[in-house]
Amino acid sequence: MDKNNFISIVIKLGKVDRRVIFLLIAVVVLLPLLFPIGLPIRATDTTQRSFNAVDALGQGDKLLLSFEYGPSTKPEIHPMAEAVLHHAFSKGMKVYIVCLWPDGQFMAIDALNAIAPQYNAVYGEDYVLLGFRPGGEAVVKGITSNLRKLYTVDYQNTLVESIPMMQGVNSLADFKLIFSFSAGYPGTVEWVQYGSDPTGVPMSTGTASIQVNEIIPYENAGQLRGVIAGMPGAAEYEALIGKKGLGTSGMDAQSIAHLVIVLFIIFGNITYFLERRRSEKKY
Repeated sequence: MDKNNFISIVIKLGKVDRRVIFLLIAVVVLLPLLFPIGLPIRATDTTQRSFNAVDALGQGDKLLLSFEYGPSTKPEIHPMAEAVLHHAFSKGMKVYIVCLWPDGQFMAIDALNAIAPQYNAVYGEDYVLLGFRPGGEAVVKGITSNLRKLYTVDYQNTLVESIPMMQGVNSLADFKLIFSFSAGYPGTVEWVQYGSDPTGVPMSTGTASIQVNEIIPYENAGQLRGVIAGMPGAAEYEALIGKKGLGTSGMDAQSIAHLVIVLFIIFGNITYFLERRRSEKKY
């Protein structure tokens, strides 16, 4: 093949139908989601501190999880919620879940159904879902002062008094760590201001990427023990616990898709200059 023929082929490829490009992007996004590659992931300091905060807890320690996100932010936050549940159940912690958002209860049920059976965790003995209560920061204040007054039943309307792992749990001070999965208000900020700071119970959080700038000052001030930031943070936490999940596959898909897009941009510029050079020679 001579040089002119090669250039002609390259120029024709540069004019490929955009639908073909869309199809290729769809393929390179879909394949890593179905078959995670596990590209190298290095945890940031903020994710490492979140991991350390949970890892410091041991068998029987009480961990309070708060779900404050819905379907719109599920791709970012749900993987980190599942990763923290993996971590907690693997170390035998007692997991208590509350929800400041109505959708948070459905997210919590979904995460528990996926993770708890893997550890033979028993409801009422190893974990409990207290469910959603309206009121925003008022709910945080209620848990801080008198949890049993706010939660008389769990999400299934089972009396809290009849749940074994609720014995001796009366307020926020009875927990070793608060962990908030937050996509906005009410969420992490309210837990810091009305829960963690007044009681001295340490706290960590996982947030959507867009919320990180709002949350980082609290982490820098020592009011939060780490922040899991969006899907990249979820993938980092999965790497730390050795469990590849939706965070890892999501980052694989993003990384490969970005690489393919960059290659298309480079190839498009090459074909543009080749075609321009050929046109100039004709004149």
